[in-house]
Amino acid sequence: MQSGDSGPSMGTGSGYADSSLPEETNPPKPPGQNAVSVLWSFGKGLATVLPVYLAGYFGFSISLVLFVLMVYMGWKHSRNDKVMRLRSAMYALENEKAYTTARAFRSKRELPPWVNFPDVEKVEWINKILQQAWPFLGQYLEKLLMDTIAPAIRASNTHLQTLSFTKVNLGEKAIKVVGVKAYTENDKRQVLLDLYISYAGDVEVNVEIKRYFCKAGVKGIQLHGKLRVILEPLIGDVPLVGAITMFFIRRPTLDINWTGLTNVLDIPGLNALSDTMIMDAIASHLVLPNRLTIPLVANLHVAQLRSPLPRGVVRIHLLEAENLTAKDTVIKGIIDGKSDPYAVLRVGTQTFTSHTVDSNLNPQWREMFEVIVHEVPGQELEVEVFDKDQNQDDFLGRVKMDLEIVHKARVLDEWFTLKDAPSGSVHLRLEWLSLLPSADRLCEVIQRNQNVICRTTDPPSAAILAVYLDRAQDLPLKKGNKDPSPMVQLSVQDITKESRTCNLTTSPVWEEAFTFYIQDPRKQDLDIQVKDDDRTLSLGSLFIPLNRLLASPDLSMDQWFQLDRVGRIYINVVLRVLYLNEDASPTSPISPHPPSPGSGDHEGVAFPEVSTGGVSRAPNPVPTRPEHTTPEPDFANEGVLRIHLVEASNLIAKDNFMGGMVKGKSDPYVKIRVGGITFRSHTIKENLNPYWNELYEIILTQLPGQEIQFELFDKDLDQDDFLGRFKLNLKDIITNQFTDEWYTLNDVKSGRVHLAMEWLPRVSDSTRLDQILQYQAQQQYQNKAVPSSAILFLFVERAHGLPLKKNGKEPKVGAEIVLKATSFKTKLCERSTSPRWDEAFHFLVRDPKEEILIVKLSHSWGQALGTVILPLREVLSEQCLVLDRWLKLDGALPESQILLRATLKVLETQLARGFSDGGTGEGSGDRDHVIHRRDTEPNLRHRSPLSQLGDQSPGQVKLQIGYSLEENRLFITILSCRGLPVCGSAKDGTDSYVTFILLPDKNRTTKRKTNIKKRDLNPEFNERFDFDFSLEESMQRRLDLTVKNNVSFMSREREVIGKFQLDLDQIDLKTSVTQWYDLVGESN
Repeated sequence: MQSGDSGPSMGTGSGYADSSLPEETNPPKPPGQNAVSVLWSFGKGLATVLPVYLAGYFGFSISLVLFVLMVYMGWKHSRNDKVMRLRSAMYALENEKAYTTARAFRSKRELPPWVNFPDVEKVEWINKILQQAWPFLGQYLEKLLMDTIAPAIRASNTHLQTLSFTKVNLGEKAIKVVGVKAYTENDKRQVLLDLYISYAGDVEVNVEIKRYFCKAGVKGIQLHGKLRVILEPLIGDVPLVGAITMFFIRRPTLDINWTGLTNVLDIPGLNALSDTMIMDAIASHLVLPNRLTIPLVANLHVAQLRSPLPRGVVRIHLLEAENLTAKDTVIKGIIDGKSDPYAVLRVGTQTFTSHTVDSNLNPQWREMFEVIVHEVPGQELEVEVFDKDQNQDDFLGRVKMDLEIVHKARVLDEWFTLKDAPSGSVHLRLEWLSLLPSADRLCEVIQRNQNVICRTTDPPSAAILAVYLDRAQDLPLKKGNKDPSPMVQLSVQDITKESRTCNLTTSPVWEEAFTFYIQDPRKQDLDIQVKDDDRTLSLGSLFIPLNRLLASPDLSMDQWFQLDRVGRIYINVVLRVLYLNEDASPTSPISPHPPSPGSGDHEGVAFPEVSTGGVSRAPNPVPTRPEHTTPEPDFANEGVLRIHLVEASNLIAKDNFMGGMVKGKSDPYVKIRVGGITFRSHTIKENLNPYWNELYEIILTQLPGQEIQFELFDKDLDQDDFLGRFKLNLKDIITNQFTDEWYTLNDVKSGRVHLAMEWLPRVSDSTRLDQILQYQAQQQYQNKAVPSSAILFLFVERAHGLPLKKNGKEPKVGAEIVLKATSFKTKLCERSTSPRWDEAFHFLVRDPKEEILIVKLSHSWGQALGTVILPLREVLSEQCLVLDRWLKLDGALPESQILLRATLKVLETQLARGFSDGGTGEGSGDRDHVIHRRDTEPNLRHRSPLSQLGDQSPGQVKLQIGYSLEENRLFITILSCRGLPVCGSAKDGTDSYVTFILLPDKNRTTKRKTNIKKRDLNPEFNERFDFDFSLEESMQRRLDLTVKNNVSFMSREREVIGKFQLDLDQIDLKTSVTQWYDLVGESN
């Protein structure tokens, strides 16, 4: 039952002849056993004659006897054939190396995948582990069947109360992984593995129902197929992988050897039917588009992994065929006739059949089909051509190709030679339709579809609608207050799909996905009917016009919907526009003379599978080079998260003395983990209210369930002490755009952290750049970070006309991209002067007017092959800040060029809005006041220029004043001073400090003083003081603050630099105000 759909696996068909098996030598039997053997042979002969005698005795028709005899012979033949296939497969798996060597010149389909495909690796260490663990897996399965499954079956039906498993044995033959292929170049956030699985086992499971004297079982199973395992998303925490998803890309092959009463299933006809039913059950869970997802971490959006959006849609134009084989011959082939050809197209579980063209060896079909592609590479298009006959249709040939070729070419218009046939070729036009999350091109797509001419009844689709049916709640009861068994019917126009039934519940959970083709979403609707399992009793309905999706962000709605009667339903509806990139000229990576398997233009294409099918009926013209790049639809979709770590308060003191009797301080620092990257702040010595003022930026892709983790530690000589942690959901930050909050630390008694975080909007407006740069230049942070003003997205597609190596051979070309201190490298393309990479990169840019991008091409990172120097100011001058064209390579041949796309997005921050063009303030009338938030930018003191204070001004002081409702205390933070005058003879600074008191205070219990800052006219204190006042008492206080110069007792230098007074009822203490205040001289 070897099938091409099973992938390149070990041979399982009857082609493994008995000659391949070792001959067994049997020892001589004792005389007693010979006598028993003779009696047994006589009994079998009598049992064979007895039915014939009984048939004649009772007068049965001879035709009935012949029919029974034919059924028996068919069963016997099928049974023996299964046993031989199983024994052959077992031998081949046990002696893989010797068998492969002995059969080295066999057809490649009968060899293991590591022989045919160099990128498929042997994993014998996995097979050794499986073989070692196999007996223990058998013990687990035996306990599971006997202790759990058997009692459940007995309880489910009264007729099965005597059911029992009499024997459960997995045997000695473990499942084998005959090859593994890893894909790591497609998506950096996941790992794809293709496991070529082959199992030919001596498993034996017997079941008995004593009440009916019935015995049945299985003795031997074969299963061969290609299992894809996806490890995603990759996370920066243990266990590094968020979930494991697995599925078969194509239906695996299955062969079961039945015993007991189920022997009847080996009768021809029933044999194929039983195996097909079992495979259908497996396919409903493990064959695309179905997936088995195992989450490994909590709070993961499993629905998006179990039912992701398709990778794209392939539009197949079945145009024509020529020179087909004539099957309807006359006079036993002496006179050639014609054929009545039709074609069957398959992609996974999607199957289409063309119409039949009568009596024609050069048929014209002109039909169009659309297939959804879930996985590339992996999914294949198979086209089989048949001759229509009255009894059994004749095979005329097939074409098979991986859809990754279409994905890379975008448009493929080619004649393909039919395999497994004497002659014939078929003409296909294949178009890759990308899924756009925007309706900007919808009208263009609909207009283009109206010009498509084909013989199919359905017009081309303009979009696809993906509906994820999650769950419902509070559905109405049936008559008699009985729980319903809900199922859902989803309809778009005349297409209706049904969910499975959830038995006896008013809160069903379906977790199923459905996909519909949409011709015009402006005129079509989604109708959802929730019904009982009898399909007559309605439990509720929902009607969603698709034009609502066109007005929603990202063309999606993920929410609860109220049903028209009682209850509600949760669904995720996503619309995607199907767009064909017209810039992609009709090219084919398949040619009459295929290049070497490692050529750069066809990286990853399985030439052994398709190269022979690309022979055209006439020499094809050399395709012209595309003028523009063709990146993925999700190119340049990443965003930038800016984290401003401001301060913390009320942390736990870990550095205690005398066994904790004397309280000390802590030396706190912060670790921030997000997107697999960890940031660490500097350590502040002996401070329970540290002030960091540090900035971090990271480029992130919006993934479900992504979190930002903050952890605080006390720095020690041996092991750092834990001070608390908390987590934030990235989705909440993206939704709010800007947050400025105090966050309470978890897993500790006290402590909180002040953060300002912003998901930066990206704009393609270069006029905003100057204002943002002026604002960024005013900011200062302790970690010397410079805020980015833009993000650069770079797509490196291909190069052309590169020079050869010094020895005359074609180079292995790689590209290194450098922007300041950041650099990336592409993969190395094998042996080509026209390599193709199709890789995307992104960079944070401080100043696009000054920075330069450098792309260096080299052979294996050694011999230079050319360089491109691209000042980013050239991208700023392009329309929409996008540069997409061929660029000449310096230091190479005159014709050497590289095709790339550089997209620049300006990062607009809310804090820069309203910043004046001159960069001198926020405007008249409010030049000193910072935005009404907790201090989102502590260094905004620069917003008020000192030139406006006058020459005699004693300077300014920056304070943060607020009231914590959680801790019921007033806090005052002395942040910094600026513009202080020089006091005394010192020319390079002033030894300043700040002292204040909260009036009225007769006993001076609220008097506080900062540390002294030596020789600094712009000192930074960052000291916080707390007071246990109620909010009402705080608002009755008046702040009396003085900035002083530290002088000796006998000095004549002035002590008081400036003063400042503020009634606390004049500010909003609940929101915490950060502001610069002017100092006044003592004489005033």
